Amino acid sequence: MKNSKDVIVIGAGPIGLAAAAQLVAKGLNPVVLEQGASAGEAMLAWGHVRVFTPWSYMIDHTVAAMLGDSGWQSPDLDLLPTGREIVEQYLLPAAAMPSLVDKIKYHSTVIAIAKENHSKQTTNTRDDARYVVHYRDLHGEVQVIIADAVIDASGTWSSPNPIGLDGLAVPGERENQAMISYGMPDLLGAQRLDYADKKTLVIGGGHSSMNIALSLIELQQQSAQTKIFWGLRTNNIDKLLGGGINDQVPARKKLGIGAKKAMASGALTLLSEMKVQRIEQSAHGLNVTLISEGVAQVINVDRIIVATGFRPNLEMLRELRLDIDSVVEAPVHLAPLIDPNLHSCGSVRAHGVEELAHKDKNFFIAGMKSYGRAPTFLMLTGYEQVRSIVAELAGDHQGARQVELFMPDHTTNNKSCCAG
Repeated sequence: MKNSKDVIVIGAGPIGLAAAAQLVAKGLNPVVLEQGASAGEAMLAWGHVRVFTPWSYMIDHTVAAMLGDSGWQSPDLDLLPTGREIVEQYLLPAAAMPSLVDKIKYHSTVIAIAKENHSKQTTNTRDDARYVVHYRDLHGEVQVIIADAVIDASGTWSSPNPIGLDGLAVPGERENQAMISYGMPDLLGAQRLDYADKKTLVIGGGHSSMNIALSLIELQQQSAQTKIFWGLRTNNIDKLLGGGINDQVPARKKLGIGAKKAMASGALTLLSEMKVQRIEQSAHGLNVTLISEGVAQVINVDRIIVATGFRPNLEMLRELRLDIDSVVEAPVHLAPLIDPNLHSCGSVRAHGVEELAHKDKNFFIAGMKSYGRAPTFLMLTGYEQVRSIVAELAGDHQGARQVELFMPDHTTNNKSCCAG
């Protein structure tokens, strides 16, 4: 591939900007399509959350070198930033660099990607065909752009998993979206009034849900009528809290201890092995019909927070020939390496173009989206992904296959150590 070729990068988050910087450094021409109004907009949705890993895990070396040339001052690499601090102190300055500022198109939502003049069924001359990308601009008009390669770093934040154990929305879930939040709402800040002195059901069995429960307990100390239910869809509370306490990451240890104390004090009601059957609106909020430890019951709440993870949105890729694992929904050669039953962030070995390639040449999914439904993504892993991908696109096939990242073995999975 010649260095004069164009590469579309989808998403101006940490991995997308790192890809763009790598492409510029190698003499290729990136065009970054970002659906938000600024770089890192998806991260701002959880900007109030302090991450579990330090700044040193958040910064791509190529981006840092470019920023340093422009006089940027690096934050203290040992500190734990919030999502907002990552955006404001790192991503926004990176997006404003002279080498990148004109490469990014904001308010650009990608709706479809295909091979130019080739449907998914068309094989003849397919490898030689360029990529055509359709996106919707700020005015709602569909624009078309052509490129030689595409790196999809759009993440998964906009595709949360629903409540149902079967992967489907439970009856009443879609109809009551106004009272259901997904991800990590700002309970002590912008959305405080939505939860203060209210009854909230938190659904999820990971550290994100634990963090939400602890924020609600802090809110409860300020607003005594705040009631908290924590629903675990499996019986993994001992593993969850034990892992938090024994984890080598200090912030996680504190989280696990805090959650254990809250349950012992009765500050929250634990619903273990919970299966939600139906959600119905009532005169006093939402009636949630559920089974907990084999016992059927109905609880009344004002709000539901769903922290059950995310999944990739593959709809815009339907006309491409992909190699996607049917279970994890990650590239097939990557899927065995990221099985969440076997791996945490730090135990997933570094990987690149070999694991991320698809049937359609020069198309790659990188970052959080490349992990499909697995929650174990770490930013450093994504930076190594795009370094390898860009080396391949620039013709450095040997460099693309050399591992240039060695992961710390004590890092564990969490929303706050990852981003797409």
